[in-house]
Amino acid sequence: MNPLVTERGTRLRPTAYVLAAVVSVQFGGAFAAVLVPLIGASATVTLRLLISAAIMVLLVRPRWRGRSREAWRAGLFFGAALAGMNFSFYQSLATLPLGVAVTVEFLGPLALSAVLSRRVRDVLAVTAALAGIVLISRALSVPWADLDLVGIGWAALAGAFWAAYILGSRSAGRHFDRLDGLAVALAVAAVLVTPAGLLSVHVPALTWAVLGAGTGIALLSSVVPYSLELLALRSIPPKVFGILLSLEPAAAALAGLVVLGQALTVLQLVGMGLVVGASAVVMVGGAPRAAVGADPGPGRD
Repeated sequence: MNPLVTERGTRLRPTAYVLAAVVSVQFGGAFAAVLVPLIGASATVTLRLLISAAIMVLLVRPRWRGRSREAWRAGLFFGAALAGMNFSFYQSLATLPLGVAVTVEFLGPLALSAVLSRRVRDVLAVTAALAGIVLISRALSVPWADLDLVGIGWAALAGAFWAAYILGSRSAGRHFDRLDGLAVALAVAAVLVTPAGLLSVHVPALTWAVLGAGTGIALLSSVVPYSLELLALRSIPPKVFGILLSLEPAAAALAGLVVLGQALTVLQLVGMGLVVGASAVVMVGGAPRAAVGADPGPGRD
């Protein structure tokens, strides 16, 4: 086999994982928009994480004993980041338009990419991606002076947890075999958010249809994308991963069109082009360095 083809395939595989994760999580978010009005934001994220944790623990069957302290620190940090990211973002949706919340939240991974980058080209790409996100966002039609400051605070906190999630996911990939770290982290996240969910849920609203919807959202928004992202982070550095995540708003626009019937404007299409272009710039420039600091493989404890 041609070594060049093999090397190219090795580089493209984690990229494909991240892109598939982006599409999955955004379509899961679109379907969640139907569930939130029925049982509330806190109950929805709790249901999602509880089902996700149950599925991953049953499928992966992680080893709970014999872990090093470093491994448990990585698992607990990853789980706390998952819980904070999901809970904060759902709370922001209570008072902010979805486009505004996504824009503010995405400042977290964008800032991480800029901090970790050492190339002017990558910083410019991050700037272009941010401009694209602003164009895609519905924030263009909302006066910022009229926005709820508490909601903005929740969205900014979600962005900080998102950056922590990127780093925590990579660390968990180093200390746990296969997807064990994700299963452990989802269990931790479910435990952390369950008290808030129990306080807000209305038991009569938990019908079989709601539970079925929660299962679908758990698969699309947590199990599938988080598994793919964890696998991808074994091979690509966090700054490249952060830029690839800039495709999230474009995927959200597509999910909104397909699932919710939301039309795309010219500005949104231009923004999608900027985001895709920025991602391509960083991927082309960062590919030769992708192995630097990468995980040496599963099984390291």
